[in-house]
Amino acid sequence: MDISKLFTNVLLQPRSPIPLYSQIAGVLSENIKNNIIPAGTKLPPERELATMLRVSRTTAINAYRQLERQELISTKVGSGTYVSNVTLPAAPNPCVPWPQLFVPSPNTQLPSIIRELMASAATDDIISLAAGMPDPSLYPLKNFHRLLVQQFSQLNNSDLGHIPTEGYTPLRRALASMLVNKGWAVKPENTMIVTGSQQGLYLITKIFLEPGDYVVVESPTYLGAIQLFNAANARLLSLPAAGRLPLDLLQDYLIRYRPKLLYIMPTFQNPNGRVIPLEERRALLNLAAKHRLVIIEDDPYGELYYSQQPPPSLKALDHYGGVIALGTFSKIIFPGLRTGWLVAPETVINRFALEKQYIDLHTGNISQKLLYDYLSEGLLDSHLTFIRAEYKKRRDVAANALKRYCSPHLDFTLPEGGFYFWCTLSRGILARQLLHEATKVGVSFVPGEAFYSDTSGSSEFRLCFVTHHADQLVEGIKRLSKALQVLANNNAGNYTLPAITPVI
Repeated sequence: MDISKLFTNVLLQPRSPIPLYSQIAGVLSENIKNNIIPAGTKLPPERELATMLRVSRTTAINAYRQLERQELISTKVGSGTYVSNVTLPAAPNPCVPWPQLFVPSPNTQLPSIIRELMASAATDDIISLAAGMPDPSLYPLKNFHRLLVQQFSQLNNSDLGHIPTEGYTPLRRALASMLVNKGWAVKPENTMIVTGSQQGLYLITKIFLEPGDYVVVESPTYLGAIQLFNAANARLLSLPAAGRLPLDLLQDYLIRYRPKLLYIMPTFQNPNGRVIPLEERRALLNLAAKHRLVIIEDDPYGELYYSQQPPPSLKALDHYGGVIALGTFSKIIFPGLRTGWLVAPETVINRFALEKQYIDLHTGNISQKLLYDYLSEGLLDSHLTFIRAEYKKRRDVAANALKRYCSPHLDFTLPEGGFYFWCTLSRGILARQLLHEATKVGVSFVPGEAFYSDTSGSSEFRLCFVTHHADQLVEGIKRLSKALQVLANNNAGNYTLPAITPVI
């Protein structure tokens, strides 16, 4: 039996007063008593259990010893550890063995990383520099509250019925108009409103990919895309996302493997913040047109620039009709709207609509109507001006703090837009090690390996600088420096970080 499934939805809490070994023993005990792990089942060796749950071997040994004291398991010398034949009172309502009914999880390392990340953010004293979320204090709630009151005062019963799967028609027209002003050749018929751009990416995966299909992705790239492509059993071809766009390598992939899709974030890429220059964008489109390659352009951050405006999007430059564009209002307004969009040829939009009907029929009426009212009143531009200025201040504060407290043992790239710093550790420090120490002092981030489709990224990590105000950012980076100090002391005797000094 695959014991790891029992811990799929269980978050071990390193900061809990309950020891980790007792938490592990509790999960196993509950499943043994409910006969989900039947009598006679051989349990994993202590070393294997420790590796599986990312705990020390001592923790695994103590968990088994606790179960032995409860007479729930027994150890046979030379054979292994087994669930005992215990007499338990019959349960009036036998528990359904849910984990045994699940289909196999995708073969990926990401769930364990994200589970660890979520566990680190479970308490109020954690400063999370991990999740890519706007600062809630900057949401334009006054305007949305006014629009919501206005909307409900004018509602009639028909407004709360079903609407087209492609989206609320006035919102699609407003979106098309907004994009035309940016130089796009788009009509409302080329648009679809989706429940966040993640749903758009899911629809693309469902419609285009079959097991074994090749997809070209940047390396590193958005972890949600890697998860979806892995779940579809696609084969991923990596395109380095540093320096110049490697078009020679892409051409080799196109000739050798004939990939179905290229997934790319050309503007303020997540996680590394790179912007592909205009001439490289045009060269990419020329190569893609020659091979009839479909490009998925994901652009959540293009409006969040902190100096000069970025080059036109790939879709705005698309001369062969092969770019499908994804966008969202989650990063620039607030995530709770759950409103994103797709732009594609009408034939593709019609196919998306057919697939979307199986999921939710259509995205919520009220959020779409609210967003339409917000755009119609011309409120988005002023909000964007405001948050660009605020996020630039936070970026600069965080950059100065990283230089002051973590240099020279941590390098980063100053992003010209978006949400993130992409950091590289030196002297053999691993990001997973750093995350383990960082959670002890109350700060979290995302390890770099989550953004790769292979085993790369062990010395890299991503920090989000927009979620917290300046004081919290500095405090979080101070805590990060303390964690770095611990690892530096452990890894080399004379390898130390500069002492933390008060901020003036």
